[in-house]
Amino acid sequence: MGIRENFKRGSIEMLILFLLTQEDMYGYQLAQEINERSEGQFDITEGSMYPTLYRLIEKNAISDYKKLSGKRRTRVYYHIEEEGVELLEKIKEDYHAINQGVEKILSGKNVSSAAAPKAPAKTSTRGRKKKTQE
Repeated sequence: MGIRENFKRGSIEMLILFLLTQEDMYGYQLAQEINERSEGQFDITEGSMYPTLYRLIEKNAISDYKKLSGKRRTRVYYHIEEEGVELLEKIKEDYHAINQGVEKILSGKNVSSAAAPKAPAKTSTRGRKKKTQE
C-alpha cells in the first residue's frame, strides 16, 4: 500500500463522522460525498468503507437503520451518535496536533538548539598515522 493510501485510510474515519454530523447517509452516498468534496483526491469505493463503518458501529459512534427507497430497494443509512460526535472532536484534535508537528519539522521552524540534543562528536582514525613508540 502506498503512502497516499495510508494517509487516506487514516483519515476516512474522521471524514465519515464529519459528514454524518451534517445528515444521515448511506454507504454509496458517503463515498460520493468524500470523492466530490475532495475533488477526486479521495477516490474511495463504497466497499472499502464498510470495514470502517462496521468498526464505528462497534464503538457505538454510529448506528445504522434501513429505509425503503423506491418500491423495493432498501438502503442502510448511518447516523452519528453522541459518542461519535465526541470521537470526531478527539480525532480532529489529534489530527491538527500531528499536522502542526509535521509542519514544524518540515518547515524547520521552532527549532531550538537548547531543546535539541546534540549527537556526540564522532572520532575517526581513518587517515591518521599510528603513533609509534620511540
